[in-house]
Amino acid sequence: MTTSHHDVVSHLWHELYSENPSLTSARASIEEAYARLESALRDGRQVLVCGNGGSASDAEHIAGELAKPCAIPRPLDDVEKQSLLHAGDDGYLGDALARGLPVWPLVSQSALLTAIANDQGGDLIFAQQVMAYGRPGDVLWALSTSGNSRNVVHALRTAKARGLVSIALTGPGRGSVTDLADVVIAVPGADTPHIQHNHQIVYHSLCLAIEAAFFG
Repeated sequence: MTTSHHDVVSHLWHELYSENPSLTSARASIEEAYARLESALRDGRQVLVCGNGGSASDAEHIAGELAKPCAIPRPLDDVEKQSLLHAGDDGYLGDALARGLPVWPLVSQSALLTAIANDQGGDLIFAQQVMAYGRPGDVLWALSTSGNSRNVVHALRTAKARGLVSIALTGPGRGSVTDLADVVIAVPGADTPHIQHNHQIVYHSLCLAIEAAFFG
């Protein structure tokens, strides 16, 4: 009997909440975020991810889990392998490359980030990229433990104006992101390290669920 990706995702949710019961309070928003991400990627959209400090590292981590294999193999199909052979591949690329998802961290382009900060303002580093890259139906996934990070708030407002779906991963205070994001995942936590720890648990589960949906 084969296991469908729906069964795998259901198991991931069960594991998440049984091992982290405090996150049950965010269950509806976590699973809605998954549905929004899965739907957008299924439609060929892209996901833009941003955050500051530790959340910037988390943004890169999220991209690293989805643009390449995370927990399960993602071999190329025969058509993709054949295209590589026609391009001169001797079989190495066809065997070594894996399928990925278009997930982009907005925190990683140092030249662009410093140019925006210098020429326009540091609070615009993410909003300007949303303006340049974002298209209707894409997803902006923003992380802010306080929910009030000015550059994240500006990015969410820009995403709203441009027709992107937006997901905010924040803490119990929720903050200004609440009025701007389509989905707000407010995890518990008494301080920033605790909130960020819960963020990591949540986004790992989301990444595993998305991977299972596409490649399981």
